[in-house]
Amino acid sequence: MKARRITFDIETEGEFKGNGDFGNLEVTVVGIHDSTTNEYSSFLRHELGTLWPILERADILVGYNSEHFDIPILGKYYAGDLTKIKSVDLLKEVKNVLGRRLKLDNLAEATLGKGKIANGLEAVEWWKNGEFDKVREYCLDDVRITNELYLYAKKKKSLKYRDYDGVREIKLDPSGWEVVGEAASMTHTLPF
Repeated sequence: MKARRITFDIETEGEFKGNGDFGNLEVTVVGIHDSTTNEYSSFLRHELGTLWPILERADILVGYNSEHFDIPILGKYYAGDLTKIKSVDLLKEVKNVLGRRLKLDNLAEATLGKGKIANGLEAVEWWKNGEFDKVREYCLDDVRITNELYLYAKKKKSLKYRDYDGVREIKLDPSGWEVVGEAASMTHTLPF
């Protein structure tokens, strides 16, 4: 049976302190791609109750900087423990091989030949200005890019990035990414 993979990204508002303290950040939008249905969806903060059952049925959560940023922030809203769901954080995979972090836009441009449509700071401004549809579109575009990078890495066992002297390749080992245990999909909100 194929693993159910949810690729996701979040957008936030609030003051980012830069020291790893995300306590002042609040979710504005969560975008997802469900590998089972091949559909993209987005959820505003007040719609997170609809998102939780989808995440709970996932075998794998795929994101970019998701283990350090997205999952901890989402965890503030979730009654269970999202860290119990297997996670593949593409930024972490890249950093483990390369020894440094790369921007999603860098990987997207070098690997897929297309960049992001905006940046996170623009999304924060759009949210402040009530341009919620723009924030949803931006978030879902990041999910599309992350999903395409994941699929590329699974197939080619590498991703590309642009360095000061041109495009380079990062060799990755995706062999364990979709290996899940029997109890991978479960309801994490129930108290047992």
